[in-house]
Amino acid sequence: MSFTNRRHMLARAGAGFGMLPLTGLLAKEALAGAAQSSGLHFPAKAKRCIFLFMNGAPSHVDTFDPKPALAKYEGQAPGEQPKERITKTNGYMPSPFRFQQHGESGVVMSELLPNLAKHADDLCVLRSMHTDTANHEPGLLMMHSGNQQPTRPCLGSWASYGLGTENENLPAFVSIAPGMPVVGPQLWSSAFLPANHQALSVNTKDMRLDSLVAHLKHPSLARSEQRQQLDFVQQLNRMHAAERQTDPDLEAHIQSMELAFKMQAEATEAFDVSHEPMHVAERYGNSVFAKSCLLGRRLLERGVRFVQVYYVDKGKQPWDTHKDNNGGHRRLCADSDRASAALISDLKERGMLEDTLVIWGGEFGRTPYAQTDKKAKSKPGRDHHATGFSMFLAGGGVRGGLMHGATDEFGMHAIENRMHVHDLHATILHLMGIDHERLTYRYSGRDFRLTDVFGRVAKEIIA
Repeated sequence: MSFTNRRHMLARAGAGFGMLPLTGLLAKEALAGAAQSSGLHFPAKAKRCIFLFMNGAPSHVDTFDPKPALAKYEGQAPGEQPKERITKTNGYMPSPFRFQQHGESGVVMSELLPNLAKHADDLCVLRSMHTDTANHEPGLLMMHSGNQQPTRPCLGSWASYGLGTENENLPAFVSIAPGMPVVGPQLWSSAFLPANHQALSVNTKDMRLDSLVAHLKHPSLARSEQRQQLDFVQQLNRMHAAERQTDPDLEAHIQSMELAFKMQAEATEAFDVSHEPMHVAERYGNSVFAKSCLLGRRLLERGVRFVQVYYVDKGKQPWDTHKDNNGGHRRLCADSDRASAALISDLKERGMLEDTLVIWGGEFGRTPYAQTDKKAKSKPGRDHHATGFSMFLAGGGVRGGLMHGATDEFGMHAIENRMHVHDLHATILHLMGIDHERLTYRYSGRDFRLTDVFGRVAKEIIA
């Protein structure tokens, strides 16, 4: 394309401005059609999902999976240890915390979780989780993306790709953490999926609006002036894209610019937790994790499809209790229990729990035997453990008041209704209306999916 002079160029370009809304509408319809054909394969039980991620890995034998045999065989050396993690140990270590049944269903939980215990009949406790590795980085990647290497899209990105957003003025996928978790942005990466399916990362170290979401307000231009500026830039982008057919990165860049502009209006209200009534904020608590959970609920309520909330503090992975496991879990559970239960209560009161899937857990579990360091003279901890651990789901079409699966008498291995991370992912996608075997993306000559060539939907936990 060539122009004889600037006047001709502007005249011809200006004639295309009116096509911009139509172009946007056609693009949205095409994306919606793609989502319907590849993603929404049957009616969804869960319209949205929030993953409360306990960085470092909670101990299943101190929270959801009581093991009386640990007291009977206290101090006895375990029969085996994983080769990659040989631990100095004083043998099996019983939990000091009392367990009892709760609710009409009789779900068994530790005394460390008194607030969640009130929601026992809403919880689907997965007691037979297992994964492929007991090291943090590959374990985190496996739980988030179904692969131990940082090369695949994460669960939230797949959900965004398959389903899109319910609110065009907010991203479909948001990641909330105070600071940077171990591994970092790869945990919410879209990898080879179009870049607009990567999460918006929100740092909740500072809850002031300008700190949560940067550049919400233009330093000098009014909104109408920004719209004119963006329209002109997007027209140039479309001209550029027309010469480079089917370039997903370029299309994602164009969409991201449009979303950034739209967010200036809606994010100002959505991300500001100060709008919440005092009694609601007090129910969650005043910790960073509590405020992150409250922010997550506000985003879900406004159409964000998938939210990840990370329990991170100065140590990056606070649940990694290699020393003083018991003291650490007392402190951590008190905070997590209150905020997690408040989120479930809040969703339930707003009529949202029924179609919102809540997930709680870490990258693996912790050993039923002690980890000791005699030189440090610290209280015993628990090491990483991958062959049997617990998580829970709530809402979103799962059966409440259920304890699914079991580990052996020591909590060493999942032995009944075993549920691998791939099975968890397949089940989550199923609850959101997606067939995990049909949601694929062609890249580098092959079709990829979240569950690779694995994954079984645990239909027995679906209501």
